Amino acid sequence: MEWNKGIYISTNIKKIIQYFAVMTVSFHDINSLFGFFTFLTIASQLVSGTMLAFSLVPEPMLIPMVREEEDVEDLYTDDFFWLHERGVDMLFIFSYFHLFRKIYLNNFEYEQEAAWKSGVFTFLLFQVVVFLGLVLCCTHLSDITLAIAANLYDTFFAGKGKFYWWIFTSKELNTDTIIRLAYLHYVLAFFLSYLGLIHGVDIHYDWKNESSYDGIDTEMIWFDEALSNELGGMIEIILIVMIVCFIVYPEPEALSYEYFMWGDIGFINDVRFLSVAPHWYFRPFMAWLTVCPFHKIGLFGLIYYFFILFYQPVIHGTNEQNNYSRKNVAITSFIIKRSDILTPKYHSVEDNILHQITFWLFLCSALYVTSYLPYGRFYNRINGNFGTLWSFMYLFIYLGNSFLRRFLITELFFYSTFVKSKFLKENN
Repeated sequence: MEWNKGIYISTNIKKIIQYFAVMTVSFHDINSLFGFFTFLTIASQLVSGTMLAFSLVPEPMLIPMVREEEDVEDLYTDDFFWLHERGVDMLFIFSYFHLFRKIYLNNFEYEQEAAWKSGVFTFLLFQVVVFLGLVLCCTHLSDITLAIAANLYDTFFAGKGKFYWWIFTSKELNTDTIIRLAYLHYVLAFFLSYLGLIHGVDIHYDWKNESSYDGIDTEMIWFDEALSNELGGMIEIILIVMIVCFIVYPEPEALSYEYFMWGDIGFINDVRFLSVAPHWYFRPFMAWLTVCPFHKIGLFGLIYYFFILFYQPVIHGTNEQNNYSRKNVAITSFIIKRSDILTPKYHSVEDNILHQITFWLFLCSALYVTSYLPYGRFYNRINGNFGTLWSFMYLFIYLGNSFLRRFLITELFFYSTFVKSKFLKENN
């Protein structure tokens, strides 16, 4: 069977049930505490969100009523609303800690490549779910969030087709739009939890190294590879569509840096609402859209960010041809009797001074763009806002290149030594 032609959607459901039936995952085998906390928070969000859906039913008078100060206070004093809102903050905190920890440890194992890709795809879907949830809260950020989403979609497809009107109707918040986005938010949240479960199961259950495969059918041996191909295909389709739209459709004339004025949402065709401070977890995205001179550059940068994050195992070469770097060994040669006998000395990432410096610069750049606030405090149009722009450039360079984590000359030396060594080949 050629696993690279496997498709996850066409996998037999009965065999998937058999896969989970024979699986055993010990609690003591959890590799990431932050990832485990993230999954627990997702479960809590499903419960609080379901209970919240019973009390918040969209009605024609809901939007103007909710914006009254008294009703907003009632919403914030509701236990499920408070739990659901604070749960989003906890989800982002745990997920970013989980992601940065994996990047810091260079945790790209060949056997866990599919698990990494499913995790990044879950992270991407997580952004969409939260984006939809911000619209449903009917607060002062709902119109802003909806207008930004509508402008992004309108820029992406240049307003072609009726699908835009079916989702958004217009850039103003209304009952029909809330109902549509509520369905998307609710369904995608459960799909998000399913992807998180697949991500956790695939990274912890090491069934591929077992000779018996626990009696699983041969087709299920390539379960995670099929899932990886499916997710990779979706990411590539998104990138291809983005490139086609970038070439075919003209650049919209939306270059004004005018401050957002209340009540002008339906008339402004720009994503730069500089007087509105978004939630902290969306500030990097808004900062990037603000510093970019054109819509398409900003959108392409967002797609590129998730694209290089998705293909981290491929970019950093953790495959069978480069498994010398996967072991992360420092090789010391000893003159015994044969020059091709070497002794590997294992060391941690703390020994890599280059990686320590570049990672902390990466972390500082991420915190710098997160601290971005509109309305003039951190944005300076006259001076060009070079600090934020260069921070974004460093984030892209760090994620898209290996030389900032592993010194190229040292890496070539390790590879040359590995090729000459029979000892390392036999023990890898």
